[in-house]
Amino acid sequence: MTRLQQRLGALRAAGRKGLVPFITAGDPSLAATVEVMHALVEAGADVIELGVPFSDPMADGPVIQRSSERALQRGAGQRYVLETVRHFRERDAKTPVVLMGYLNPIEIRGVATFAADAADAGVDGALLVDLPPEEADEYRAAFHHHGLALISLASPTTPQARLERLCTQSDGYLYYVTYAGVTGADGLDLADASQHLEQLRSLGPVPVFAGFGIRDAASARAMAEHADGVVVGSALVSAMDGSADPAEAAARAGAFLRPLRTALDSLAAVVA
Repeated sequence: MTRLQQRLGALRAAGRKGLVPFITAGDPSLAATVEVMHALVEAGADVIELGVPFSDPMADGPVIQRSSERALQRGAGQRYVLETVRHFRERDAKTPVVLMGYLNPIEIRGVATFAADAADAGVDGALLVDLPPEEADEYRAAFHHHGLALISLASPTTPQARLERLCTQSDGYLYYVTYAGVTGADGLDLADASQHLEQLRSLGPVPVFAGFGIRDAASARAMAEHADGVVVGSALVSAMDGSADPAEAAARAGAFLRPLRTALDSLAAVVA
């Protein structure tokens, strides 16, 4: 059983909601990323999504776009991302790390090489925003060969047939984008998202995590009532903006995430 499977299984067995923070590797500074990752774990993260900086992050809003641009200007390429995970593993062998990014850098490296290098560094899976499920077989095979999960995305505009396919073939967890738009936008319709989340959870065995529109403890708790967990990105990236010092960035990250963990744990207690 992989590290990600163990963590997700433990959450389900305990009746707890998953909390997955997203940060961009290399922002707010190259030196801060590993310390921020550790601070997030201490504050209650179950899985960490580590964004791979990319020059054209089409699914991301202004906050994460600027974060990615800053990281690239500092030299945060794919090599830096994998070395960051390797350094994180020196102190944390248990918390799953999922890379979130785009196809182009992996195509350049080669999917087999990327999968081997990622697994060797301690990565547990990847979410590739622009990989259609109909074209994912090569990636899934290469990932599985190295024990990596290929996380799938679904959205309110995903056709029913594709939803059913995603729910049966997804690895790890299914990331549900709660509204049609980019990260950090203000387009969340809680009632509509809740209906879709309940439907998705009935279609397949993998946990469904909701992302986009999670800004604070209240929105995390409201969304988690209908999901197995939540992903928070833009609001966390904004909370760390300008904190180049690793200790300051880590402190801001932890302070942001703790109320969300408390909110999700209180919901789990109510459900139990």
